[in-house]
Amino acid sequence: MPSPPQMSSTSLPSLLAVFAHPDDESLVAGGVLARHASAGARTTVVTATWAADTPRATELAEACHILGAGEPRMLGHADARVPHSAPGRPRWCDAPLDEAVRELVAQIRDVRPEIVVTHDAYGGLTGHEDHVHTHRVTQLAIHAAGLERLYPDTGEPWQPSALYLATHPDSAVRAWAGPWAPTGKTMHTVPDDRITATVDVTPWLERKTAAILAHRTEVTRGAAPALIAALPTPERERLLGTEWYIRHEAVSMARGLTGLLP
Repeated sequence: MPSPPQMSSTSLPSLLAVFAHPDDESLVAGGVLARHASAGARTTVVTATWAADTPRATELAEACHILGAGEPRMLGHADARVPHSAPGRPRWCDAPLDEAVRELVAQIRDVRPEIVVTHDAYGGLTGHEDHVHTHRVTQLAIHAAGLERLYPDTGEPWQPSALYLATHPDSAVRAWAGPWAPTGKTMHTVPDDRITATVDVTPWLERKTAAILAHRTEVTRGAAPALIAALPTPERERLLGTEWYIRHEAVSMARGLTGLLP
C-alpha cells in the first residue's frame, strides 16, 4: 500500500473518535483518522458496544491498526439489535445515562484530546438508535469532562476544544442512492449549508477502505462494509473520498483550533 502524503506532526490536533459500533470508525471517519495519524497526531477510538472478547473486537483492533489509531477502547455495552454482543451487559441505549456519561468522561480525561468526533444528531446515514444515543452521550460527556465537580473520581478535568459531528449533506444522496438502494433504508442527511468541514481523504482512501474491509463479520452478513466490498475502485473513491463534518459551536473554546478544516 503506497504511503499517503506526510504532514508536520504539529499541523493537526489530537483526536478522539467516539462511535457506537465496530466499523463505524472506518466507515464514518476512517479518512480523517488516517490523515491525523499520518501527520503524527494522537488518534484514539472509543467504541460503545460489543464485548472485548468477540470477533468484532478483534476486527476493530485490526481496523484501528490500519488507520494508525492505536488500540481501541471498548465500553462493552450490548448493541441494541444484537443482545449477544455483550452478554450480561445492558444495551447501550438502555444503560443509565449518568453511567454512560461517566464512562465516556473517564475516557476523555484519560486521552485528553483537543478534538472529539462522533455521530451527528440523526445517527448518520442509517439513523441507528445506538448512533443517536452515542451522539447524545458524547455531547453531555464533553461538557462534563471540563467541570471539576462532576465525576471527580474519573481524573483531572479536561475540556476538548471542539466537537465535530460526522454527517452527510443532502447532495451526497445522488452518489449514495445506487449502492444504498438494496438496503431499502432511508438515508439521513443534512442541508449542505450545515456542513462546516469538507475533507478530501482520497490520499488515505486505501487505508480507509482496508479498515472497512477488516470488519469481515459485517462484510459476510451483508452490512455496510459489504456494500463497499462489492464496489469497483472508482465507485469507492466517489463514495468514500470525501468526509463531511459539522463543528459543534457550543463546545468551541478560545484556543481557536481549526481542527479538521483544511
